[in-house]
Amino acid sequence: MNRISAFSLAAVGLLLAAAYALGAPPVSRSDEAAIRAQTARWEKAYNGGDAQAVAAEYAEDALLLPPGGKGVKGKAGILAYFTKDIADARAGGVVLVLDPATDVGVSGSTGWESGTFKVTVNGAVVDTGKFLSVSRKKNGTWTYIRDTWNSDTPPAPAPK
Repeated sequence: MNRISAFSLAAVGLLLAAAYALGAPPVSRSDEAAIRAQTARWEKAYNGGDAQAVAAEYAEDALLLPPGGKGVKGKAGILAYFTKDIADARAGGVVLVLDPATDVGVSGSTGWESGTFKVTVNGAVVDTGKFLSVSRKKNGTWTYIRDTWNSDTPPAPAPK
């Protein structure tokens, strides 16, 4: 009897381990491609100086979490943020380059992408960092609902 109980427990354990290893269903190639395309559109619009096109990638209820500042809620606030940010970047000769080797995941109508970026000025790298974007699929379209990034460079010390 103990052998049967031990065998049963081992079998259940193996089934649970297999279920855990399988995890969530794999990301569909079309969803992965759509999320990557969203990021490519964002990068092209940002570097092209098109704040309207950048903001169009965000849902109405999105939350932008920029480094060193308060969160920005809603598409109108996000548009205002990027209008200023892009103007400052263009005035300084800044180009943002996203590494295309990102991690993408999807669960139902929620998707995410994480990766790295570099910031260049006149072709010279002046900063590197990482980002995490969370998107929602609604009516067949992916839009950002949360977006954050930060620099690999430590922040400057606070003034004394």
